[in-house]
Amino acid sequence: MPVVATNTAANTATRFLNYNTNMASSSVGKLASGSRIVRASDDAAGLAIAARLNSDVVALQQASINASQGASMVQVADGGLNRIGDVLQRMKALAAASLSGVPTDNERAFIDAEYQELINEIDGIAATTRFNGDSLLDGTGTGSAEFFVGTDADDTIDVDFSALASVTNFTSATMTLTADVTTAANAETAMGQIDTAIDVISEARANAGAFISRFEFRGQQIATSTENIQAAESAISDVDLAAEQAKLVSSQVLVQASVSALSQANQIPQSLLRVLQ
Repeated sequence: MPVVATNTAANTATRFLNYNTNMASSSVGKLASGSRIVRASDDAAGLAIAARLNSDVVALQQASINASQGASMVQVADGGLNRIGDVLQRMKALAAASLSGVPTDNERAFIDAEYQELINEIDGIAATTRFNGDSLLDGTGTGSAEFFVGTDADDTIDVDFSALASVTNFTSATMTLTADVTTAANAETAMGQIDTAIDVISEARANAGAFISRFEFRGQQIATSTENIQAAESAISDVDLAAEQAKLVSSQVLVQASVSALSQANQIPQSLLRVLQ
């Protein structure tokens, strides 16, 4: 029915023009941001999942740093244990020299002077093996550390430096290095103590190496998880450039068509007025 009071055709054309304009604007926003989800209304469920995945990625990135720091901390302790082992090897050589029938007790006293200084050096190494100001080997520090290496609060690796071996710390007193080498009999006793201490250090280094290996493997696992989660998040939220560009071109064509249709619709009432002339 031809009327002039209500331009239904223009209203319809305007509605489609607004719709097509909004679609074009949405495509431009997605292409500019690189994200398929610019507003929550684009994909509410996808937005929630992507946000959770992003939070996991952030946690894993910090966890990777934590794993690296954990390995570094244990490596510092292992370095100190290695130096103590070297000292013990020298002490064993001195004890062996004292056990020889060649030196007299007077000369053994000279050997013992170095032996006693090396005992003090073991204590010095244990006291100065520190990480971030915390002593690791002499029992005066915290003695343990907990490293967060995952996405859940329970994803931790706990390192207890007082439990690396059968002793709680690696001072000369704890490892019972109390003998001297001033006599052959004392040197024989010292040899047994040194062998026991070497076994303790070897046990501690083996356990330290196990922790380092664990931290390294966890770091690799974190890197793999981060890569896979980022790929999953990308599949949810990243825009398909080719598809979205095609939608933009289509929307732009429809906008132009809507503008043309609206222009023609606005001319219909004027055409109807000619009936009254």
